[in-house]
Amino acid sequence: METLISYNGFPQAILGFETANQYKIKDKLGQKVYYAIEDSNFLTRNCCGDNRPFSMRIIDNSGHEVITLQRPLRCDSCFCPCCLQKMEVQAPPGVPIGYIIQTWHPCRPKFTVQNEEKQDVLKIIGPIITCSFGGNVDFEIKSLDEAFVVGRISKHWSGFLKEILTDVDSFGIQFPLDLDVKIKAVMLGACFLIDFMFFESSRGQRPKLRLW
Repeated sequence: METLISYNGFPQAILGFETANQYKIKDKLGQKVYYAIEDSNFLTRNCCGDNRPFSMRIIDNSGHEVITLQRPLRCDSCFCPCCLQKMEVQAPPGVPIGYIIQTWHPCRPKFTVQNEEKQDVLKIIGPIITCSFGGNVDFEIKSLDEAFVVGRISKHWSGFLKEILTDVDSFGIQFPLDLDVKIKAVMLGACFLIDFMFFESSRGQRPKLRLW
C-alpha cells in the first residue's frame, strides 16, 4: 500500500491554539483519492492535547464518507493498564470492521489488531525509544505469536533540515498484498493512532502528517 496524506488545515501557529486536523490522501501517483477530516471539539483539543478523543472522517472525491475512525478518551500510560488506547474502524460509517487495542507493556508500544468480530489478527510492536535520531522509527506488524514480521508502519526520517524546518512528517505502511482489505483499512487507522500517540506532541504547532 502506498498512500500520501498531507495536512490541509488552517495553521495552528497563527491562531495560537489547537485546531482540528484536515488531510488530503493521495495514491502513489500523487492523485487525490480521499480527504480525512478530524471531528472534535475545541475543549477536548486544547485540554486533552494529543490524547484527545475524535472521529476521523475519511471522504472520497465524490463527497461520500467511506471510512470513520473513532478514538475514545483513554489513557496511554503504562501505569494505567486498565484504560489504554483503542480505536474503532468503521466502513461504511456505523459498521465496525476492526479495532486497534493498545496492549500493556512496561517499555514498548504494543497493539493488537482485531477484526470485526473482535478476534485478534495481528500484533504491532514499536521500539523502546520512539524518537528519531537520524533514522526511521519502525513499528513492526507481526503474527499473533510475534514470531514473524509481516509488515511495518514507519515514521520516515526526511533529513535534519526537513525535520526541523518543514511542516509535515512522512509515514509508510507495508503489509502483505493478500491481506484482507478490511484489515488494510484498520492499518490505516493504526497509523493515525500511532501518530497521535507518539509524534503529535513533538511537532508542537507544526502541521501533521504525510503517509507513504
